[in-house]
Amino acid sequence: MELIIGIIVIYTSVLILLFIFQRSLMYHPQENNYFGDKLEVEIEKVKIKTSDDIDLLGWLHKKDLKKFKTIVYFHGNAGNLENRIYKLNHFKDMDVNFLIIAWRGFSGNSGKPTEKGLYNDAKSAIIWLKKLGLTEKDIVLYGESLGTGVATEIAQNSNFAGLVLETPFTSMIDAAKNFYPYIPVSLLLKDKYDNQNKIKNINIPVLVMHGEVDQIVPFWMGKRIFKIANEPKYSYFTKFDDHMMEYDEKLVFALKAFFKSLN
Repeated sequence: MELIIGIIVIYTSVLILLFIFQRSLMYHPQENNYFGDKLEVEIEKVKIKTSDDIDLLGWLHKKDLKKFKTIVYFHGNAGNLENRIYKLNHFKDMDVNFLIIAWRGFSGNSGKPTEKGLYNDAKSAIIWLKKLGLTEKDIVLYGESLGTGVATEIAQNSNFAGLVLETPFTSMIDAAKNFYPYIPVSLLLKDKYDNQNKIKNINIPVLVMHGEVDQIVPFWMGKRIFKIANEPKYSYFTKFDDHMMEYDEKLVFALKAFFKSLN
Protein backbone atom coordinates (compact mmCIF):
# COMPACT_ATOMS: atom_id res chain seq x y z
CA MET A 1 0.00 0.00 0.00
CA GLU A 2 2.84 2.38 0.82
CA LEU A 3 4.38 1.64 -2.57
CA ILE A 4 1.12 2.40 -4.35
CA ILE A 5 0.70 5.65 -2.43
CA GLY A 6 4.29 6.59 -3.21
CA ILE A 7 3.77 5.99 -6.93
CA ILE A 8 0.57 8.07 -6.89
CA VAL A 9 2.33 10.93 -5.10
CA ILE A 10 5.25 10.90 -7.56
CA TYR A 11 2.96 10.68 -10.59
CA THR A 12 0.79 13.52 -9.28
CA SER A 13 3.86 15.63 -8.61
CA VAL A 14 5.07 15.05 -12.17
CA LEU A 15 1.68 16.12 -13.53
CA ILE A 16 1.75 19.30 -11.46
CA LEU A 17 5.27 20.17 -12.60
CA LEU A 18 4.40 19.49 -16.25
CA PHE A 19 1.31 21.67 -15.98
CA ILE A 20 3.25 24.55 -14.41
CA PHE A 21 6.28 24.42 -16.72
CA GLN A 22 4.63 23.17 -19.93
CA ARG A 23 5.30 26.34 -21.89
CA SER A 24 8.99 26.17 -21.00
CA LEU A 25 8.96 22.70 -22.55
CA MET A 26 7.10 23.87 -25.65
CA TYR A 27 8.84 27.16 -26.46
CA HIS A 28 12.66 27.44 -26.66
CA PRO A 29 13.61 31.01 -27.60
CA GLN A 30 17.16 30.61 -26.27
CA GLU A 31 17.97 27.52 -28.33
CA ASN A 32 20.41 28.55 -31.02
CA ASN A 33 21.17 26.48 -34.10
CA TYR A 34 22.91 29.34 -35.87
CA PHE A 35 25.96 28.06 -37.69
CA GLY A 36 27.30 31.30 -39.14
CA ASP A 37 25.15 31.44 -42.28
CA LYS A 38 25.42 34.78 -44.07
CA LEU A 39 22.39 36.53 -45.51
CA GLU A 40 22.60 36.59 -49.29
CA VAL A 41 19.38 38.49 -49.71
CA GLU A 42 18.79 42.12 -48.86
CA ILE A 43 16.49 42.67 -45.89
CA GLU A 44 15.10 45.60 -43.94
CA LYS A 45 14.71 45.16 -40.20
CA VAL A 46 11.22 46.32 -39.26
CA LYS A 47 9.23 46.72 -36.06
CA ILE A 48 5.66 45.45 -35.90
CA LYS A 49 3.48 46.45 -32.97
CA THR A 50 0.83 44.01 -31.76
CA SER A 51 -2.59 44.90 -30.40
CA ASP A 52 -1.29 44.25 -26.89
CA ASP A 53 1.59 46.69 -27.38
CA ILE A 54 4.50 44.31 -28.02
CA ASP A 55 7.11 45.25 -30.61
CA LEU A 56 8.07 42.35 -32.85
CA LEU A 57 11.27 42.15 -34.86
CA GLY A 58 10.73 41.38 -38.52
CA TRP A 59 12.90 40.99 -41.58
CA LEU A 60 11.35 42.31 -44.79
CA HIS A 61 12.71 41.55 -48.26
CA LYS A 62 11.10 43.66 -50.96
CA LYS A 63 11.75 42.47 -54.48
CA ASP A 64 8.60 44.08 -55.85
CA LEU A 65 5.55 44.27 -53.59
CA LYS A 66 3.22 45.12 -56.46
CA LYS A 67 4.46 42.49 -58.89
CA PHE A 68 5.24 39.44 -56.73
CA LYS A 69 3.57 37.52 -53.92
CA THR A 70 4.81 38.16 -50.38
CA ILE A 71 5.58 35.19 -48.13
CA VAL A 72 4.82 35.65 -44.44
CA TYR A 73 7.05 33.16 -42.66
CA PHE A 74 6.05 31.83 -39.22
CA HIS A 75 8.98 29.99 -37.64
CA GLY A 76 8.99 27.09 -35.21
CA ASN A 77 9.28 26.79 -31.44
CA ALA A 78 13.04 27.26 -31.09
CA GLY A 79 15.77 29.71 -31.98
CA ASN A 80 15.92 33.12 -33.55
CA LEU A 81 15.57 34.56 -37.02
CA GLU A 82 19.22 33.85 -37.85
CA ASN A 83 18.45 30.14 -37.58
CA ARG A 84 16.36 30.44 -40.77
CA ILE A 85 18.95 32.24 -42.95
CA TYR A 86 19.77 29.05 -44.84
CA LYS A 87 16.13 28.93 -45.96
CA LEU A 88 15.68 32.63 -46.62
CA ASN A 89 18.71 32.72 -48.88
CA HIS A 90 16.88 30.47 -51.35
CA PHE A 91 14.06 32.99 -51.69
CA LYS A 92 16.41 35.35 -53.53
CA ASP A 93 16.17 33.05 -56.56
CA MET A 94 12.38 33.12 -56.50
CA ASP A 95 10.02 35.84 -57.65
CA VAL A 96 8.75 36.55 -54.14
CA ASN A 97 9.02 39.06 -51.34
CA PHE A 98 9.08 37.84 -47.75
CA LEU A 99 8.43 38.94 -44.20
CA ILE A 100 9.64 36.74 -41.37
CA ILE A 101 8.67 37.73 -37.84
CA ALA A 102 10.08 36.67 -34.49
CA TRP A 103 7.49 35.60 -31.93
CA ARG A 104 6.99 37.40 -28.66
CA GLY A 105 9.74 36.27 -26.28
CA PHE A 106 12.02 35.37 -29.23
CA SER A 107 14.93 37.26 -30.83
CA GLY A 108 14.93 39.88 -28.08
CA ASN A 109 11.20 40.61 -28.26
CA SER A 110 9.35 41.24 -25.01
CA GLY A 111 6.45 39.11 -23.82
CA LYS A 112 5.99 35.39 -23.30
CA PRO A 113 4.86 32.99 -26.03
CA THR A 114 1.41 31.42 -25.81
CA GLU A 115 -0.97 30.10 -28.44
CA LYS A 116 -3.19 33.17 -28.16
CA GLY A 117 -0.16 35.46 -28.18
CA LEU A 118 1.33 33.93 -31.33
CA TYR A 119 -2.00 34.27 -33.11
CA ASN A 120 -1.95 37.94 -32.15
CA ASP A 121 1.62 38.28 -33.48
CA ALA A 122 0.66 36.72 -36.82
CA LYS A 123 -2.47 38.83 -37.25
CA SER A 124 -0.45 41.95 -36.43
CA ALA A 125 2.04 41.06 -39.18
CA ILE A 126 -0.80 40.69 -41.70
CA ILE A 127 -2.30 44.03 -40.64
CA TRP A 128 1.14 45.64 -40.98
CA LEU A 129 1.48 44.34 -44.55
CA LYS A 130 -2.00 45.52 -45.45
CA LYS A 131 -0.97 49.02 -44.40
CA LEU A 132 1.71 48.76 -47.12
CA GLY A 133 -1.10 48.24 -49.62
CA LEU A 134 -1.16 44.44 -49.79
CA THR A 135 -4.32 42.35 -49.79
CA GLU A 136 -4.77 38.74 -48.72
CA LYS A 137 -4.47 37.67 -52.37
CA ASP A 138 -0.95 39.12 -52.39
CA ILE A 139 0.16 37.03 -49.39
CA VAL A 140 1.33 33.43 -49.03
CA LEU A 141 1.39 32.05 -45.49
CA TYR A 142 4.33 29.77 -44.63
CA GLY A 143 4.38 27.80 -41.38
CA GLU A 144 7.35 25.82 -40.11
CA SER A 145 6.71 23.17 -37.42
CA LEU A 146 5.00 25.05 -34.56
CA GLY A 147 4.44 27.84 -37.06
CA THR A 148 2.09 25.54 -38.99
CA GLY A 149 -0.30 25.84 -36.06
CA VAL A 150 -0.28 29.61 -36.43
CA ALA A 151 -0.45 29.60 -40.24
CA THR A 152 -3.40 27.20 -40.18
CA GLU A 153 -5.26 29.37 -37.68
CA ILE A 154 -4.76 32.50 -39.80
CA ALA A 155 -5.61 30.76 -43.10
CA GLN A 156 -9.08 29.66 -41.99
CA ASN A 157 -11.94 31.12 -44.01
CA SER A 158 -9.51 33.47 -45.73
CA ASN A 159 -8.63 34.60 -49.23
CA PHE A 160 -4.83 34.36 -49.02
CA ALA A 161 -2.96 33.34 -52.15
CA GLY A 162 -1.70 30.10 -50.64
CA LEU A 163 -0.44 28.18 -47.62
CA VAL A 164 2.80 26.23 -47.11
CA LEU A 165 3.00 23.79 -44.19
CA GLU A 166 6.48 22.44 -43.44
CA THR A 167 6.49 19.45 -41.04
CA PRO A 168 2.93 20.05 -39.76
CA PHE A 169 1.40 18.23 -36.80
CA THR A 170 -2.22 17.15 -36.47
CA SER A 171 -2.55 18.85 -33.09
CA MET A 172 -0.25 19.74 -30.23
CA ILE A 173 -2.12 17.17 -28.14
CA ASP A 174 -1.12 14.43 -30.59
CA ALA A 175 2.45 15.73 -30.74
CA ALA A 176 2.72 15.81 -26.93
CA LYS A 177 1.32 12.30 -26.62
CA ASN A 178 4.18 11.14 -28.81
CA PHE A 179 6.65 12.28 -26.13
CA TYR A 180 4.51 11.74 -23.02
CA PRO A 181 2.36 8.66 -23.73
CA TYR A 182 1.52 8.08 -20.05
CA ILE A 183 0.46 11.65 -19.34
CA PRO A 184 -3.14 12.92 -19.81
CA VAL A 185 -1.95 15.74 -22.06
CA SER A 186 -5.44 16.47 -23.36
CA LEU A 187 -6.38 17.55 -19.84
CA LEU A 188 -3.19 19.43 -19.03
CA LEU A 189 -2.23 21.15 -22.27
CA LYS A 190 -2.95 24.88 -22.51
CA ASP A 191 -1.80 25.52 -26.09
CA LYS A 192 -3.49 22.98 -28.36
CA TYR A 193 -2.92 24.23 -31.94
CA ASP A 194 -5.59 21.99 -33.47
CA ASN A 195 -4.45 21.81 -37.10
CA GLN A 196 -6.46 18.77 -38.14
CA ASN A 197 -9.80 20.42 -37.44
CA LYS A 198 -8.84 23.86 -38.73
CA ILE A 199 -7.44 22.58 -42.04
CA LYS A 200 -11.00 21.70 -43.02
CA ASN A 201 -11.85 25.42 -42.96
CA ILE A 202 -9.13 26.29 -45.47
CA ASN A 203 -10.03 26.59 -49.14
CA ILE A 204 -6.89 28.10 -50.62
CA PRO A 205 -4.03 26.22 -52.34
CA VAL A 206 -1.96 24.22 -49.82
CA LEU A 207 1.52 22.70 -50.07
CA VAL A 208 2.40 20.15 -47.35
CA MET A 209 6.07 19.23 -46.90
CA HIS A 210 7.35 16.50 -44.58
CA GLY A 211 10.17 13.97 -44.20
CA GLU A 212 9.59 10.31 -43.32
CA VAL A 213 12.32 10.15 -40.67
CA ASP A 214 11.09 13.15 -38.69
CA GLN A 215 11.93 12.38 -35.04
CA ILE A 216 9.91 15.25 -33.57
CA VAL A 217 6.67 15.39 -35.58
CA PRO A 218 5.91 11.89 -36.92
CA PHE A 219 5.51 11.69 -40.68
CA TRP A 220 2.00 10.25 -40.39
CA MET A 221 0.83 13.63 -39.07
CA GLY A 222 1.90 15.43 -42.23
CA LYS A 223 0.24 12.76 -44.37
CA ARG A 224 -2.92 13.08 -42.30
CA ILE A 225 -3.01 16.86 -42.75
CA PHE A 226 -2.54 16.45 -46.50
CA LYS A 227 -5.27 13.82 -46.71
CA ILE A 228 -7.93 15.94 -45.02
CA ALA A 229 -6.91 19.23 -46.65
CA ASN A 230 -9.22 20.60 -49.30
CA GLU A 231 -8.23 20.89 -52.94
CA PRO A 232 -6.21 22.35 -54.51
CA LYS A 233 -3.44 20.67 -52.53
CA TYR A 234 0.11 19.57 -53.24
CA SER A 235 2.68 17.54 -51.33
CA TYR A 236 6.44 17.24 -51.08
CA PHE A 237 7.26 14.12 -49.06
CA THR A 238 10.78 12.73 -48.75
CA LYS A 239 12.19 9.47 -47.45
CA PHE A 240 15.28 10.77 -45.68
CA ASP A 241 14.49 14.23 -44.28
CA ASP A 242 14.28 14.69 -40.53
CA HIS A 243 12.35 17.46 -38.80
CA MET A 244 14.63 20.16 -40.21
CA MET A 245 14.03 19.50 -43.88
CA GLU A 246 16.87 19.79 -46.37
CA TYR A 247 16.52 22.86 -48.54
CA ASP A 248 17.96 20.99 -51.50
CA GLU A 249 17.20 21.39 -55.19
CA LYS A 250 14.12 19.17 -55.02
CA LEU A 251 12.51 21.05 -52.15
CA VAL A 252 13.34 24.43 -53.69
CA PHE A 253 11.86 23.25 -56.99
CA ALA A 254 8.65 22.21 -55.20
CA LEU A 255 8.39 25.65 -53.59
CA LYS A 256 9.07 27.46 -56.85
CA ALA A 257 6.45 25.38 -58.65
CA PHE A 258 3.90 26.07 -55.94
CA PHE A 259 4.55 29.82 -55.89
CA LYS A 260 4.41 29.94 -59.68
CA SER A 261 1.02 28.18 -59.67
CA LEU A 262 -0.41 30.99 -57.54
CA ASN A 263 0.25 33.73 -60.09
